Amino acid sequence: MCLKRGRTLLQYAISPAVWLGVWQLASMAVGMDLLLPSPMAVAASLWKLAGTPQFWLSALFTLGRVCQGVLGGVALGSALALLTHFTVWGERIFAPAIRVMRATPVVSFILLVYLWVDRATIPAVVAGLMVLPILWGNLTVGLESVDRQLLELARAYRFGRWKTLRLIYLPSLRTHFASGLLNAFGLAWKSGVAAEVICPPALAIGSRIQQAKVALETPELFAWTLVIVALSLGLEGILRRVVHPREERGQ
Repeated sequence: MCLKRGRTLLQYAISPAVWLGVWQLASMAVGMDLLLPSPMAVAASLWKLAGTPQFWLSALFTLGRVCQGVLGGVALGSALALLTHFTVWGERIFAPAIRVMRATPVVSFILLVYLWVDRATIPAVVAGLMVLPILWGNLTVGLESVDRQLLELARAYRFGRWKTLRLIYLPSLRTHFASGLLNAFGLAWKSGVAAEVICPPALAIGSRIQQAKVALETPELFAWTLVIVALSLGLEGILRRVVHPREERGQ
């Protein structure tokens, strides 16, 4: 058992070790921390940042904004998927608008939302707008692929709308919802941080990235980037365990 765990840890450690080595060699070849800081310089900067309350508050506020946007996007995307599937007028009114939303670049959303809402609210709104069309698309596909024989059986047994939704539609939509949420969360996280960089609030990771760029603090810029990546991977891992608990146990 210990030998197996050791091999597993070694397999996971090989890739980071190789890329850290490449990073170190590239930094030595460049010879300027302003252009490409070494891993040790970035680690020192990260350690220094972690000792300040602003670091934790910035990470917490960014996380809160993105989660607010994700929850809003999930709620609206789910409601619109049901509306466009079960009503003709919902399909005609909302489906074209959602498709346009899906084709619009993130930067355009950020700049447009900046005209309408408070700066601190922009990341949450942008994150929600990124989640909505993805979840709507996945749930729409799921609703269209529900087994017709099960629906006929529900009609034969005179199931009500709520009972049909609970016993037939929701189990069929579980996989589509989970995959859509996982895909949407990564995009929401990146777009939320991008919105903070372009329209920096008072306390946010994006604001600190913007400040580091203006001050030419490249090690700090890399340190905040590592924080973004670490939080994204950690949150996606937690979310994956929540939406796919059986698969995680099987592994």
